[in-house]
Amino acid sequence: MCGIAGILDWRSPPREDVAADMIATMHHRGPDHSSIVSHDCLTLAHCRLAIIDLDAASNQPMTDTRSGLSIVFNGEIYNYRALRHELEAAGATFRTNGDTEIVLQAFARWGTNCFSRLNGMFALAIWDDSRRRLVLARDRAGKKPLFFQRLADGGVVFASELKALRLHPQVSSSIDPAALSQYLSLAYVLEDRCILQGVEKVLPAHFLEFEHGRSMHPQCYWNLASFFHDKRTFRNEAAAAAELAELIDDAVRLRLVSDVPIGAFLSGGVDSSVIVAAMRVLQPASQTRTFSIGFDEQGYSELPEAKAMAAFLGVSHQDRIVDADMAHVLPMLAKAADEPFADTSIIPTYHLAKHARESITVALSGDGGDELFLGYETYIADQMHRLLSPVIPPALARGLASMSRTMVPSSFGKVSFDYKLKQFLAGLALPFERAHYSWREIFHRSDLQTLLNPDLAKQVLGHDPFDRFAQLFADVRSCHWLDQVSYVDIRTFMVDDVLVKVDRATMQSSLEARAPFLDHRIMEFAAQLPPRWKLYGLRTKHILKRSQRTRLPSDVLSRRKRGFNAPMAYWLTGGLTDLAYEATTAPAMLSWFRREAIDQLWTQHRDRKRDNSYRLSSLAILGMWMQSP
Repeated sequence: MCGIAGILDWRSPPREDVAADMIATMHHRGPDHSSIVSHDCLTLAHCRLAIIDLDAASNQPMTDTRSGLSIVFNGEIYNYRALRHELEAAGATFRTNGDTEIVLQAFARWGTNCFSRLNGMFALAIWDDSRRRLVLARDRAGKKPLFFQRLADGGVVFASELKALRLHPQVSSSIDPAALSQYLSLAYVLEDRCILQGVEKVLPAHFLEFEHGRSMHPQCYWNLASFFHDKRTFRNEAAAAAELAELIDDAVRLRLVSDVPIGAFLSGGVDSSVIVAAMRVLQPASQTRTFSIGFDEQGYSELPEAKAMAAFLGVSHQDRIVDADMAHVLPMLAKAADEPFADTSIIPTYHLAKHARESITVALSGDGGDELFLGYETYIADQMHRLLSPVIPPALARGLASMSRTMVPSSFGKVSFDYKLKQFLAGLALPFERAHYSWREIFHRSDLQTLLNPDLAKQVLGHDPFDRFAQLFADVRSCHWLDQVSYVDIRTFMVDDVLVKVDRATMQSSLEARAPFLDHRIMEFAAQLPPRWKLYGLRTKHILKRSQRTRLPSDVLSRRKRGFNAPMAYWLTGGLTDLAYEATTAPAMLSWFRREAIDQLWTQHRDRKRDNSYRLSSLAILGMWMQSP
């Protein structure tokens, strides 16, 4: 795992000083080595976390003098050995044993068609000196980030992290109102925007080309929606479950290749247990190391479940109770996230990564299982909406929602029943697609009308974050409604929340995280399944659980999903109050928001009239991000 950066400027000499500052900012991504290489109009910079082929010959930027290609690459290519055999058969020779040179040689042979041959996670830049062309590309799932801004002369500046990109003098510091609207609604910024005006993200499964005098649009090399449309025929459900188990084992096998210590995150839930069970089949128990963390607050620790699963599988397990120093951790994570990011599960994920990094350098995780196999309770809410919305008039639904807000007491439990009830009733009167969007909505548009300063409200509310969801729903309009919500969640919540959280939290501790469920073969397989095999009545992840019947205990397969959340509701009435209040009322924040509206949120939360922890943490993190250098 690494950090990459580069500057392509057709009219100016290389800016190695700026590139050096950019790559130094990302030292945590690659503490083992860093280097810069310049061409007449291009500077490439790289910092390396050595995982495969620890030899210095695999350091980057890497140049192949025969083809005139240079590369900076962040990620891992899990099928690199198979690609090497194919390339060697075609006459290629290699001087390293790593995967970076494989990508370079694959591009030399197949050009941009090589990206669809890569099984892995990556964000990369390749310079073709003979054509004076720069290519940026990102993996199918969007595991690895890549920010860029087009320069006035047709060039580009790019980096793995926004904070590095911001060091270039042409990168804007102005907030994009559309991105702010997305953040306030969802607690994260979607893939089609960036919090800074003019900055873009390379989309998952896309590449861009930059040549002098040519303006190129992003090009897609893999389309998950096509697999939702192209359903497979299986002999029966049992055969599909057996095929899924084989796919998971092979995905885990590929991700166990490492020249540094490797382990796994284990919560005791289904997804992480599936991954660790596969590891246990593929290697001895003594080599399988797992890690978990918990909090003191009741209901926020899964350590007993993780310990029980580790004992059942016979693996070497380490856990820890976290006493979070939030005065230090929260501002640091607000900065590390690059864009404002208020999914508070980044806090336990950071502590888990920090704990695991003491023993290992690579960790496998269960990320992606919920979106691919319909594991979230929001899918049950979707199902209930389909059943109830035709028989409950919208006016009655709105009345029930209003009553719930005033009559149902608020608790501070972990995604408590009262919170879910209020969210569901608020969405019941909405059309299906908008209702699905609303299950995770933090600030509703009516809330923002009161919260934002009047002169800025029009700028922010002029952009509806749901528009992006509507575009994605349209991609799979003819598919079953369960396929629609799965696809939309993969392209939004998974890419822009889950994967951002894991990347930033693990990289802060120089830990590489690998997600076997996001092997593109599993993603394609899941998309082609009948949706009823994923959500079977009220049983979530049905076929995934069936595929593991011989490996995991029945109580684990039937356990309700708990999630990996932080006890923010309690912290905001305790030790975190002063820090968070100061952040929400900082001068930068009050240029956008009305102080009296913010104070009202605090009063409601303090008096337990309403659990405003999601809203307040979103505002606090935004304030911390605004104040970070």
